[in-house]
Amino acid sequence: MFILSDTPSLANHFLREMRDVRIQNDRMRFRKNLERMGEILAYEISKSFEYSQETIQTPLTTTTVDSTTENPVIISVMRASLPFSNGFLNYFDKAESGFIGAFRDESSPGEINVHLGYHASPNLEGKIIILADPMLATGKSLVESIQTLLSHGTPKHIHIASVIAAPEGIQYIKANISCSYSLWIGAVDEKLNHQSYIVPGLGDAGDLSFGPKL
Repeated sequence: MFILSDTPSLANHFLREMRDVRIQNDRMRFRKNLERMGEILAYEISKSFEYSQETIQTPLTTTTVDSTTENPVIISVMRASLPFSNGFLNYFDKAESGFIGAFRDESSPGEINVHLGYHASPNLEGKIIILADPMLATGKSLVESIQTLLSHGTPKHIHIASVIAAPEGIQYIKANISCSYSLWIGAVDEKLNHQSYIVPGLGDAGDLSFGPKL
């Protein structure tokens, strides 16, 4: 598991702006900071890829560079992940994309159920997957998403990327995912509250990005 905030960096500045109630209601800035976090985590994930040396011609001579041919599939868990996943697409510009619509069902008191209303994915057999969901709270939506994605083939590896995670969600993933995966997280927060929202968290990332939903 990689936790970005463990090392002081500019990412912590973006996280601060996303959390601060005086700043976060600027929707354009919030979306941009989500995108920036996607770009930073894309760079970190790229370090785990396989590389080989390639000889290229410059205007003056030839030289060797490290190059990768691994093009991941970016899976966006809508709707909050749309700007977040754009950050990954900015770096992995040859990547394919998939989409999952996940939503909470809170009709039963004290119980959080997750439903997937929509999913579209390319063939995932033998491919590297980046599953982008900015808020890892209970972990149920990510586990449901991965189980659904496995119907499209067995990937080589799944990188789960989130901006903020709760310890309970991390433990749920560890207990319920058996395929090859890694966790890439901007910051791990204190806990979930009685409504299963991350504390201190930042609120509803979808609403902050696009406005409240009915």
